[in-house]
Amino acid sequence: MSDDKVISLTGRKSRPLPDGVGEAASALGLPVFEPGWVWLVGAGPGDPGLLTLHALNALRQADVVVYDALVDETVLQFAAPHAKLEYSGKRGGKPSPKQRDISAKLVELARSGKRVLRLKGGDPFVFGRGGEEALALVDAGIPFRLVPGVTAGVGGLGYAGIPVTHRDVNHAVTFVTGHMAGGNVPENLDWPSIAKGSPVIVLYMALSHLGEISRLLIENGRSANEPVALVRNATLKDQTVLETTLGRAVEDVARAEFKAPAIIVIGDVVKLREGLDWLGALEGRILKRDPLGLRGIEDAG
Repeated sequence: MSDDKVISLTGRKSRPLPDGVGEAASALGLPVFEPGWVWLVGAGPGDPGLLTLHALNALRQADVVVYDALVDETVLQFAAPHAKLEYSGKRGGKPSPKQRDISAKLVELARSGKRVLRLKGGDPFVFGRGGEEALALVDAGIPFRLVPGVTAGVGGLGYAGIPVTHRDVNHAVTFVTGHMAGGNVPENLDWPSIAKGSPVIVLYMALSHLGEISRLLIENGRSANEPVALVRNATLKDQTVLETTLGRAVEDVARAEFKAPAIIVIGDVVKLREGLDWLGALEGRILKRDPLGLRGIEDAG
């Protein structure tokens, strides 16, 4: 990471914590961020309200915050006034720092005695390469702490009114990455088993390969008419949701000029959005009491 990615916050007033948060952190006995440690922290899918108390505690104590592209700027405002921000974001098709360089930077900063906060969108251990960074720290003898975060495949879909599980639809869900480290479709996955065995599939970082993934799923038994939803900028104020089907997804994405970052869900849980779109209800949407059409069946039973 080059020096031009370092943003000094010295002299800047950090955003105050919400009333009661500091008292709650003190009452809970949250840990002290010791010099020379690295904390791997999940910032959640975007909405700063989804930060954990551990994450806020880390932001208030860190000397350096090494953050990813999907970390919302509002979250960064909670960093301590003396902290420095170092951008280390990876975005598909754009110049990005290499993973080994990020890990080396974390080691270097910790060895210099800094309190190093590695801030990641979502959860560090869910397609966040946090495990790789943690192992690099272990190899270098650097002490670390893991702070889980709300992952987009759960929290982001929840903000769209789509549960990842529902007892009338599915008792299993599969989380799949949409591309390998080199940007290709993950061909090493057992797509026939995923297609046949998982009633609900949640795809991360898959928008650029949606056509190929849709083809693989349909070829292995999924219906082209199966419901699909794409959630862009999940949990943020500009969140948008595109509902489509597996067979029409690529065409509809192109027509809507739907862009990344997006989380994608495939399965009948998408139908539940008609009854559970709570954000839409705040704007006047009338929710259906029986989006799956099961009430009549239950009454007959």
